Amino acid sequence: MKRTLKSLILTVAFITSVMTFAQKKEIKTSESNINWTGKKVTGSHTGTLKLSEGYLVFDGEKITGGEFVVDMTSLTVTDLEAGNGKEKLEGHLNSDDFFGIKNHKTAKLVVTKAKKTDKGYKLAGDLTIKGKTNPISFDLAVNGDSASTKLMVDRTKYDIKYGSGSFFDNLGDKTIYDEFELAVDLKM
Repeated sequence: MKRTLKSLILTVAFITSVMTFAQKKEIKTSESNINWTGKKVTGSHTGTLKLSEGYLVFDGEKITGGEFVVDMTSLTVTDLEAGNGKEKLEGHLNSDDFFGIKNHKTAKLVVTKAKKTDKGYKLAGDLTIKGKTNPISFDLAVNGDSASTKLMVDRTKYDIKYGSGSFFDNLGDKTIYDEFELAVDLKM
């Protein structure tokens, strides 16, 4: 009886300590924003994406992991107006030349490492786009229930080579740069 009671107390203490320190904070997807910028020799385009789900894992006050799923079907262009090329560009970005959204409706980031820095965190993780997964690292600033980052993604690592000067010669002013930027604001 004493042994069973002691085991029960230790089990409850362990579960309580784990629950106290490891906390999963869900991201409020409707209040969070992802803005993208893609550049080419003659200019740039901007747009938005939406998170379908996400969370950060905290051990006390320190981030230890996380996971985010982006709804690629939400991809929109914001620098063009309807009737002025917006629909054409959105269609092209949805096509297999770019994100192949018909077959790849989501993109995913899994945070595998987090290191506290003076300005927030240095995160490392695995980013999956178009079914291809590659490591990525970036800085994350955290302020209360908000977090933000800007990260650069090399699209060619995800088999998005259309218009890339790294793969095609003589593109001239039709060259699209390999990296695009994601500016992310999260609310927890």
